Amino acid sequence: MNNAIVLTNGLLTSPDAKTAHGLIRGTERFTIIGVVDCAQTAGKDAGELLDGKKRAIPVFENFETAIAQLSNANYLVIGVATVGGRLPGNMLEVVIKAINAGLNIVNGLHEYLNEKPEVVALAKTKGVELIDVRKPKTREQLHFWTGEIFKVTAPIVAVIGMDCAMGKRTTARMLKQSCEANGINGQMIYTGQTGWLQGGKYGFVFDSTLNDFVSGELENAIVTCWKDTLTDIIFLEGQSSLRNPSGPCGIELLISGNAKHVVLLFAPKRKYFDNDEHWGVIPPVETEIEIIEKLGSKVIAVAINTELCTNEEAYAYQKQYEQKLNIPVLLPIQEGVDKIIPTLKDLIK
Repeated sequence: MNNAIVLTNGLLTSPDAKTAHGLIRGTERFTIIGVVDCAQTAGKDAGELLDGKKRAIPVFENFETAIAQLSNANYLVIGVATVGGRLPGNMLEVVIKAINAGLNIVNGLHEYLNEKPEVVALAKTKGVELIDVRKPKTREQLHFWTGEIFKVTAPIVAVIGMDCAMGKRTTARMLKQSCEANGINGQMIYTGQTGWLQGGKYGFVFDSTLNDFVSGELENAIVTCWKDTLTDIIFLEGQSSLRNPSGPCGIELLISGNAKHVVLLFAPKRKYFDNDEHWGVIPPVETEIEIIEKLGSKVIAVAINTELCTNEEAYAYQKQYEQKLNIPVLLPIQEGVDKIIPTLKDLIK
């Protein structure tokens, strides 16, 4: 029984709660039975707050109210991914309350609960587990790149974006699910803590891996997945973006991961990297496609993050970019990703 309460403490409707957003949309590792957020969102359905889809996941103002109604909970999952991976100060108090209530704690931040002696001591007293998902592997557990990736015959598709918090993981997961619904054996390689929280079997946490071993961990995940599942196609979850100055990422997927195909996400109404003016303007999507193709991979579709868009604007952007780019343009939230299935079938052939 993995019944989990997700903790967001007032951040549920912000981009910082993207871990919670992923869990609300779906996870095979936990059953999400509630969210602890704040007075403004309490009493509402978390799914409706996220994307207008009711998912029977109630939102509570505080932990006390939640645990009084959700006595079958046995996990508290910290549902935020903050800049720098720091634990917001007001969350530690809730974590302690949850430990006292007998809940195991799952933490996807860089600030590890297992490095807080008072928390470790309390957890030991209460007989609960502290799971720091982002804690680095030991040297003995890490893999170095070998070149075995070139033996993989299944098409490898990188799902990358023009910025952070674009929906890369969500889109990769939707592509896998769409393949399953259409009789295709599609598998996903997760590269972040939320992918593991959602039940991912193959992958690693990119930003907790020593740089020397990133390419090897990626290769090992892909090769192991391919051998284990005999998959028809593999989707790689991207991180950050090629040109986000705070943490550029993505070339590893194209070069070390040998992803010769790309689904590229962008948000037409987002002007600056991380919505921060001094970080710089996000370049046009056409220039990103040019870079990707110069690296030897082909963009087979783009997907639009429709933040701040009305439905009418979303479909107008879709039409505009299909005419401009002459490739499929996906609206994952509005209409899913089935539109790309014929393209994927052609790759598999």
